[in-house]
Amino acid sequence: MSQETVREALQKTIDAITKNPKCSNVVFRAETELVEDVLCRVKVRDFPLMSVDEPADLGGSNIAMNPVELVLGALGTCQEIMYAAYASVMGIQLSKVKVDVKGYLDLKGLFAMDEAVPPGFRKICYETTIESPADAETLNKLVAIVESHCPVYDTLARAVEVTGTVSINGSRAAAACPA
Repeated sequence: MSQETVREALQKTIDAITKNPKCSNVVFRAETELVEDVLCRVKVRDFPLMSVDEPADLGGSNIAMNPVELVLGALGTCQEIMYAAYASVMGIQLSKVKVDVKGYLDLKGLFAMDEAVPPGFRKICYETTIESPADAETLNKLVAIVESHCPVYDTLARAVEVTGTVSINGSRAAAACPA
């Protein structure tokens, strides 16, 4: 897909939202299921099933990324996609965009060994490499817009409401998410 094709697709969507603001609200879905041990399958749209597993030292067979690695991959790829999208709209040529992401997690939280330690990442750091013939001022504008409009970055950086229910043997269980 060319930069022009990306720009046209995005402009068509922007125009549709301008004409009917209600069509800006979308829902993305994923269906997941535990297969065995800690191996899971993820189904999104009509794509082939994707496996999610854990490394051997966390009880897995190490045949696929684990969930927290998926989060890191989601952040990096979302930023890369946003760079491509905004660069196409702004008419900026990109030769390379690469994001290296690291997440720092204390396993004492995961294993409920210390209630003061959260089970998730304590910190996520990324380093983005951009190569482009565009001037520094133009690229700095691109960076600013991507940094402030990347959906995965925003989701991770701000408190997002997460709700859920649990059914046990066909009956709804007590509240799944803390208040």
